[in-house]
Amino acid sequence: MRRVLHALLAGAVAVGVPVAVHPVARHQGDERKGAFDGRLSDDGASWTTDLNRKAGGGGSCAYPADVLDLTDWYIGLPVGDEESPTNVYQPDLATYANDPWFTTADDCEAVRFRAPVDGVTTSGSEYPRSELREMTDSGKTKASWSSTSGTHTMVVDQAVTDVPEKTPGVVAGQIHDASDDVSVFRLEGRKLYVTDGDEKHKLVVDDYEPGTRFRAKFVVGDGKVKAYYNGELQTTLSRKFSGAYFKAGAYTQANCGNSDPCDGDNYGQVKIYGLGVTHSDGDGGDDGSGAG
Repeated sequence: MRRVLHALLAGAVAVGVPVAVHPVARHQGDERKGAFDGRLSDDGASWTTDLNRKAGGGGSCAYPADVLDLTDWYIGLPVGDEESPTNVYQPDLATYANDPWFTTADDCEAVRFRAPVDGVTTSGSEYPRSELREMTDSGKTKASWSSTSGTHTMVVDQAVTDVPEKTPGVVAGQIHDASDDVSVFRLEGRKLYVTDGDEKHKLVVDDYEPGTRFRAKFVVGDGKVKAYYNGELQTTLSRKFSGAYFKAGAYTQANCGNSDPCDGDNYGQVKIYGLGVTHSDGDGGDDGSGAG
């Protein structure tokens, strides 16, 4: 069934999808207000929001939360103490930025996520990240849902702008369960993959140009994971899991052991222009099994 894009983010990429653009922002002198919503329909009559933004280009945005709706997220950063990186939760996240790791970009069009090879990592990973983790209840509770109950969707309008030297890998969007990643969009050099666990399951683009915007989408339900690239289904994985949540941002797949130079100028970076998560027939509430 063809899905129709109802209102496209300004400049967002939508391949082969009919588009209707509706003005949703107002100008009041030098002040710009409004939210930019991308909406999808199966029948052209009923619509659901798949992407939203809080600011438009050229506006005022002191913090990433002025650009993206970060109500139900926290940010994990590549700074802090060894194996104890800094996490920032709501309500602090609403007025938080950490340049250059997590800040606004492109004249308020995007949020920049940067993770250097020498960044602090979690105890469960050898790689640094500047990455959002899905929450619920206005950021108070860790999201935790099942692939066999309800339908769970994440859409990210994004671009991978930089990869580290020697080991040029960056994860840009993932599904995680209670113990490990289930599927991710992963760029390795110029090749963009959708993974099945740690395996390179589906080659999506074999000559990705850094900085190219694309729309990554995961839809999870009925024990299946569907991955889309610019509106086109790439693969369907049969997977049953629980304690699940979405992540978005830059998860650099390199460190000082496999990449040179070992400094903050060697990094993976992702810019996110729009981000949306929806849950239907079962929410993203915590069942006590979600990992951090």
